[in-house]
Amino acid sequence: MTRKTMAALLVVCLLSLAGCGDSGQGVFQGYVEGEYVYLASSQAGRLESLAVERGSSVSARSLLFELEAEYERQVLRQAEEEELSARAQLKDMETGKRPEEVAMARAQLEQARAEAANAAAQLRRNEVLARSGGVSKAKLDDSRAAARTSAARVVELASQVDVYRLPEREKRIEAQRAAVRASEARVAQARWDLEQKQLRAPASGLVYDTLFRAGEWVPAGSPVVQMLPPGNVKIRFFVPETLVGGLKTGEQVLVRADGRPEPFAAAVSYVASNAEYTPPVIYSNETRSKLVFMVEARPEPGIAAELHPGQPVSVSLP
Repeated sequence: MTRKTMAALLVVCLLSLAGCGDSGQGVFQGYVEGEYVYLASSQAGRLESLAVERGSSVSARSLLFELEAEYERQVLRQAEEEELSARAQLKDMETGKRPEEVAMARAQLEQARAEAANAAAQLRRNEVLARSGGVSKAKLDDSRAAARTSAARVVELASQVDVYRLPEREKRIEAQRAAVRASEARVAQARWDLEQKQLRAPASGLVYDTLFRAGEWVPAGSPVVQMLPPGNVKIRFFVPETLVGGLKTGEQVLVRADGRPEPFAAAVSYVASNAEYTPPVIYSNETRSKLVFMVEARPEPGIAAELHPGQPVSVSLP
């Protein structure tokens, strides 16, 4: 083969390679990635029921699983009864004595007034008799003491009736109000603990996997259900160093996936600031074209629900 022929063949090969490179310009391979949500209870317990199956779709607030909660129900019931007791004591302190107790105190007061009136009348008679020598001085002194005692008893019972109408002292009432607030907090805590035994879906999505079976013991914080909401599905692909500078978050890219006849749009949500791959050679102008940067884009939730993690895709830049 002559030198001229070899040169011609080399030019043809170079042109062919250049044509192959241009045909794929702006199209990059990628795959579907899922950000899974691992749902767990903050409380430990035996798994009483698993309401979903792997591969099923659930709506937001749907029941996923339930742990045994008899102990938590008893604690909540006790806390609610203690709250009722604290509130009743506070109401009793704020309203004073019962009407029956006030009526009894009034009856005692009337009796004391009658006794005081009799003692006063007896004192007056004895004073008259003492002037004529009909009553001894000792008996007169006893009459005076009885009159003073009965009068003091009237004052005491009158004050007692007034006190029965009053509520408890303000400091004691404030202390009881604090006890009511503490009982309310215990009820709220017990109710929260009980609610943790039933876990519901935070959003609609796919139940990707279940990690426990009914009847098994679930430690606190151990995931029971692995979910994939549509909003957590993203497209991950890699672009060369020469194009990464032109990509901005929010920019639309066109994605093609196997099994979907029509391409769909996805919004760029993340552009890596560091190279994802560098060749094991000294960096130079000749090798920088081998650097690639990771880019993530998110499709619409309706389309994302039809994609599967690991599914290969092709991404076209605008």
